[in-house]
Amino acid sequence: MKYTIDRIEGSIAVCEREDRTMHDIELKHLPFDAREGLSFAEVNGTYRAIRSDRSKRIKNLMDELWK
Repeated sequence: MKYTIDRIEGSIAVCEREDRTMHDIELKHLPFDAREGLSFAEVNGTYRAIRSDRSKRIKNLMDELWK
C-alpha cells in the first residue's frame, strides 16, 4: 500500500492512502526524514520512502527556474 503524508500533528503523521482514505501513523514508525508530501510504501510491515519520478521532475524544474 502506498501513502503520502498530508500533514504532521505532534507525533502523528496524517497520511493519505492510494485509495484516498486517511490513516494516522506514528512518526516513530516512518522513515527518519518524514515530512509533509513524502511518499512511502508499506513493505512487510515496514514503511519505506519512495522517491517518485514526479518529485524528481519537479525538483529539476525548480532548479532550472532558480538558475
